[in-house]
Amino acid sequence: MASETVYILQTYVQGRGKGLKAEPQVGCKDAEEARRKAERLAPLRLGVVAFSVSADTEMGDYDEQPTIIFKSGQLPPPFSDED
Repeated sequence: MASETVYILQTYVQGRGKGLKAEPQVGCKDAEEARRKAERLAPLRLGVVAFSVSADTEMGDYDEQPTIIFKSGQLPPPFSDED
């Protein structure tokens, strides 16, 4: 099992009612790229989070506890609970 760190950018827009709708996740090469993209998109989206997780991409297994790199705006759990 080859575990690696994966850096992900997730953005949210207005969904139905007061709900948030997740846009497709964007993979990044490192934490700095994830932070830069998140900071750039923060004023344009209701919510933005950049995070890293340990993953075995071959098996599709991802760590349950993401490490937050950047977050802004309205976010669903587990991102909204971490301050």
